[in-house]
Amino acid sequence: MDADNTRLEITCDLARALVADQFPLVAPLPLKPVSSQGWDNATFRLGDELSVRIPTAKCYAAQPLKEQEWLPFLSPHLTVQIPQQIALGLPSARIAWHWSLCTWREGAPLLDTDLSQESRKNLALDLAHFIKELHQIEAKDGPPAGLHNFWRGGSLLHYDTDVKDALMVLTLPYSRKTMLAIWEDALSSSWEHPPCWVHGDVSVGNLLLQDGRLSAVIDFGCMGVGDPACDLVMAWTYFKGAETHLFQHALPLDRKTWSRAKGWALWKALITLQAHEKGARLPGMSPYDTLERLIK
Repeated sequence: MDADNTRLEITCDLARALVADQFPLVAPLPLKPVSSQGWDNATFRLGDELSVRIPTAKCYAAQPLKEQEWLPFLSPHLTVQIPQQIALGLPSARIAWHWSLCTWREGAPLLDTDLSQESRKNLALDLAHFIKELHQIEAKDGPPAGLHNFWRGGSLLHYDTDVKDALMVLTLPYSRKTMLAIWEDALSSSWEHPPCWVHGDVSVGNLLLQDGRLSAVIDFGCMGVGDPACDLVMAWTYFKGAETHLFQHALPLDRKTWSRAKGWALWKALITLQAHEKGARLPGMSPYDTLERLIK
């Protein structure tokens, strides 16, 4: 897959034009951008029941095709809702890659939600249940880790240089020696069991809540099969204290897998901070908080 990561500005006008060209029956429906946009895709709500998802760069162009193939296979095995692709938008003169027309999933993004302590504990259990269900789905024919999902489910060695470079250049209020030890521990093991399905980007922007409980998981663009460690990062990127304990206890995984999960969380925090130094905005959950939880 081409690694071109030059991002396009995906506007409402472009989204409307794409829908009008290829799906004229729903073109009259009102369209508006969602409040919390992701990085890989621009998302718009179309009417009450549909959404439009458009990759923002060529390096994300494989995601709609993968979701079209695999989401219908995963959905019957999961308790929470996941997106359902209604139709696949085709490359055109307006945009050079596929895009998706999907069902709209109701719920408030966790990113925009302030939960009570009790609700956070409930979420830890709900999310662990989703991950456990996902990991139990037959995965032998699924897409292995690769450039299509930025190696989610694969080896952290792909990001060894990135992490060590970031530790050299970033000014951080934490011990580089401690963070490097976390990273080296993560690299010291690998998944030695049959591959599992992984979502690939379990994060506050991709979890939807209703009445304080997990109701839907969205954005499966980084899904694949392999090592489940990448799906466990919420133990440090969001949960804390008793919540983390509940989350970890509910998932029957060994210490080495959790060590690799810490490596994924460390990598994400460091590259987010590097992007921030280059002008990108920080997400709602601070990577500094992640680092602090990792080194405790």
